[in-house]
Amino acid sequence: MTKYLLRRLGLSLITLLLIITIIFVVVNILPGDIGRQLSGPFAPQEQVDALNEELGTNDPLIVQYGRLVKSTVTLDFGDSFAQNRPVTDVIGEAFLRSLKLAGFALIITIPLSIAAGVYAARRKDRFADRAIVTSGLASSSIPEFVSCVVLQAIAVTLIPKYGIGWLHVIGNAPAGSSIVTQVEYLLLPTMALVIVYFGYIARMTRAGVIDALDSDFTRTAVMKGLSNRQVLRRHVLRNGLQPTVSVIGVQIGYVLGSLVAIEKVFNYPGLGLTLVNAASRKDLPVLQGGVLLVAIVYMIATLAADLVLAWMNPRARLEAA
Repeated sequence: MTKYLLRRLGLSLITLLLIITIIFVVVNILPGDIGRQLSGPFAPQEQVDALNEELGTNDPLIVQYGRLVKSTVTLDFGDSFAQNRPVTDVIGEAFLRSLKLAGFALIITIPLSIAAGVYAARRKDRFADRAIVTSGLASSSIPEFVSCVVLQAIAVTLIPKYGIGWLHVIGNAPAGSSIVTQVEYLLLPTMALVIVYFGYIARMTRAGVIDALDSDFTRTAVMKGLSNRQVLRRHVLRNGLQPTVSVIGVQIGYVLGSLVAIEKVFNYPGLGLTLVNAASRKDLPVLQGGVLLVAIVYMIATLAADLVLAWMNPRARLEAA
């Protein structure tokens, strides 16, 4: 297990270096002059040149690349060009908001999806199975911004008609709000995320559990006289949920940095919306630091999923090693 972990950590470091290189190349081919954008269209050229010199955008590319690598190692990306605040503060605040939204959504989505997938697998080709598969496929096919707009329209209709004061069409609660109030504000964005990810996780769970139920080790366990609950807990779930664990690891990394549509519709200042604004303003420190944070979170989530899979299936660990 230790060798497997060290090998995965080494691959993650190589991946991180590759990501740093890709981010650097993409950021440097973005059109526009940073000094001009920050100074305004009517600023004199001398002022623009002085600002570019101060920000270091005129330095050789190899110097800028080394500065980015050093910033990644030290976790110090300097100050935001647009907000004149430390990048760690800007990204940290946005990341905590996205973490709160994604965590709330995953707490609901993962147990609900796994339970629905297991239930559908045990009732294969029956009405309940077809209903779960069809509803899951339909929900996964709906774009995020469509589900957000529909939920907002429903809320706008229900709030004045039934006086539902705890349903809010924006996601960001006022500063100093209680936990209950924050949950109320996050309810609609969370429902939008649940709609998107429920079907995918449920269908993956169903497929894995069906394969496990039809396997030889399950039939052997039944012939040994184990009860249905023991067979399900000891053999079916341990093997059938392995594809689901992989999917969940990928989705955790995705939802923490790719909620732009949901954050935009519900006016929620999370990490995805912060990165979009940084790209439009060409705020390179925030853009680079934010993308690297998303990449690191994605790698950690994937590594955690791989370790869980190795624990669930030692044969996979030996094959990987």
